[in-house]
Amino acid sequence: MSRVYNFSAGPAVLPEEVLKEAAEEMLDYRGTGMSVMEMSHRSKAYETIIQEAEADIRDLMNIPDNYRVLFLQGGASQQFAMIPMNLMKNRVADYIVTGQWAKKAYQEACLYGRANKIASSEDKTFSYIPDCSDLPISEDADYVYICENNTIYGTKFKTLPNTKGKTLVSDVSSCFLSEPVDVTKYGLIYGGVQKNIGPAGVVIVIIREDLITEDVLPGTPTMLRYKIHADNKSLYNTPPAYGIYICGKVFKWLKKQGGLEAMKEYNERKAKVLYDFLDESKLFHGTVRREDRSLMNVPFVTGSEELDAEFVKEAAAAGFVNLKGHRTVGGMRASIYNAMPIEGVEKLVEFMKQFEARMG
Repeated sequence: MSRVYNFSAGPAVLPEEVLKEAAEEMLDYRGTGMSVMEMSHRSKAYETIIQEAEADIRDLMNIPDNYRVLFLQGGASQQFAMIPMNLMKNRVADYIVTGQWAKKAYQEACLYGRANKIASSEDKTFSYIPDCSDLPISEDADYVYICENNTIYGTKFKTLPNTKGKTLVSDVSSCFLSEPVDVTKYGLIYGGVQKNIGPAGVVIVIIREDLITEDVLPGTPTMLRYKIHADNKSLYNTPPAYGIYICGKVFKWLKKQGGLEAMKEYNERKAKVLYDFLDESKLFHGTVRREDRSLMNVPFVTGSEELDAEFVKEAAAAGFVNLKGHRTVGGMRASIYNAMPIEGVEKLVEFMKQFEARMG
């Protein structure tokens, strides 16, 4: 069977070039006579893999020297606890809730201190980003938390919130490396890699050094302390070694594409193809306020559950898979991450036009 166009929200499409390269190295990684899957994480060969991966992501994101890059496990969801355990010194934090994942992070933070929900878009099924220019930031807040791109709902912060001097913490799981980012605006920026960078099992945390301290909440497990991982260069225990190796390959692929500026341009062109069609279609409609639309995740509906289900079924049969929307929104969702080629989006739109003509 030939490759399908995979619009999954994650684990998601990876660059074909990367997969082919990994396949070629599967049995013998560069003359070692073994696969990276079988390799000791303490070996010289693996040390080179993880060090190169770090150097490449630093290069791509222009990460300043006073930030550490950590390759961790437990997915983004483990960070919901790890962040308050390490950063909630006053046991106060402010959360902006713009989707399911920010809500889960907020609920988790409530276990460790006073988490304040200072803005939310839940009133309209998270279909917009609230105005964050003048929020009631708590005076004693240790940080302000956002989920920057909302995978389920297809919204994206185009302007970062005014945190009034407080540390900004951001979950960028579904927009990671999709456009340039000024790391200095954040105290901590993190994401699970299975959407835009690699296979499930790795979470990358980029954290400013002054936030890495011994001073964590009582009872914080050793494995959940940033300092332990920073001091041990992400090798305190066996890391998700193969996943990090694939991430490293994706970083090199991104550099080859021209870096994050070029990626942003490509992603904008790609998203425009789909949004332009949704804006003129009589049958399909986007669900997000125009100015808050994500470049990565595009939810849309027909207005009829039966038609939605029929469309998803026919699309899958035609090789456009994983278009079913999240159960909380229904309808469809096309995730068009970095590795989704523009022709995948163009062909999807072509298919949608044909479907609409038939149903009309």
